Amino acid sequence: ARVMVEKYLCWPILIEGLGLLFFFNCGRLPLMKGNTLRHKLKKHGLLADFLEENKYSLSSKYRRYGEAAKVASEPLTNFLDSQYFGKIYIGTPPQEFTVVFDTGSSNLWVPSVYCNSTACENHHRFSPSESSTFNSTEEPLSIQYGTGSMEGVLGYDTVIVSSIVDPDQIFGLSTQEPGNIFTYSEFDGILGLGYPSLAVDQATPVFDNMMNKHLVAQNLFSVYMNRHGPGSMLTLGAIDSSYYTGSLHWVPITVQGYWQIIHSLVITVNGQVVACDGGCQAILDTGTSLLVGPSYDISNIQSVIGATQGQYGEFDIDCSSLSSMPTVVIHINGRQYPLPPSAYTIQVGILVLIFSLQKYIKGTLWILGDVFIREYYSVFDRANNRVGLAKAV
Repeated sequence: ARVMVEKYLCWPILIEGLGLLFFFNCGRLPLMKGNTLRHKLKKHGLLADFLEENKYSLSSKYRRYGEAAKVASEPLTNFLDSQYFGKIYIGTPPQEFTVVFDTGSSNLWVPSVYCNSTACENHHRFSPSESSTFNSTEEPLSIQYGTGSMEGVLGYDTVIVSSIVDPDQIFGLSTQEPGNIFTYSEFDGILGLGYPSLAVDQATPVFDNMMNKHLVAQNLFSVYMNRHGPGSMLTLGAIDSSYYTGSLHWVPITVQGYWQIIHSLVITVNGQVVACDGGCQAILDTGTSLLVGPSYDISNIQSVIGATQGQYGEFDIDCSSLSSMPTVVIHINGRQYPLPPSAYTIQVGILVLIFSLQKYIKGTLWILGDVFIREYYSVFDRANNRVGLAKAV
């Protein structure tokens, strides 16, 4: 008899290169935790080709401040492990769409009936002729991806997010989407929650439109990402203390573009500095699934936790080592934010995925994605240009 032994591997989720308040005009939007794009691509035998064609590189997304935002760049790998989506409605009568809420970009776009790409045909498509409140601008929109671009046009219509009705909101209607990658995604489009300076064609972001029209009780929004199953929540205009323990600790925004915080982020393992010895900057990004950092720092961390690099830049480790793996501690503004092994690993089938190496524009920049936000309830405060963090329940 032959005994088949499956080796369980883990990939560290690190890539080179987060009183109850309710008011009349606060929107609570449940976020769905669905299958990842990685899971879908693997199921259809397309994951290897995708990883080969889309090398991990977030530099195109995190461009230098001051650069023109005529064309936005968004690497497809950014949404490979995205699991949190929410429903919005556009037009009169409302047409339903599922979107990723992305604090690392500022434009809203969804597929349109003008798009014949396979990705569009498999998703909800906005039909301008079926909305009595739609107004066309005929202005082009282009967002660059790893293997192509999302091409489209800009228009205005009513956008509904939870109970908030946002009239005359500018948004993109895609006419072309790259490759077949989005074909298998569970979301239709992207709703950016970054600052206006990131918006392509100076389009007013959805949350800015809400603030300008006094549609939210407070000029802030908060995000809770549940680790397992349902329960994740985007709250517009309020902070919900039922989603965290202890107190919120506030960190000022250093540059009003991305939600960029701090110049002195440090990362330790077992009390020893393993990354950002001289201090790093960080961006809190709900549209990035993982942790992203400079190659030297990531390599150092992976070495400390015992991971080895795989074919496409990811790292893996035998899952039997999980119980003995160390806690990674991120220090922000003098406070410690521990990430246990259960937080910085993701299991997909029999694999626990931990991601790896990126290069970006700035060598001291870290991206704190969903891996961090699952552990720490995050408040994005536009009124005071700061981020609030507290231990999530």
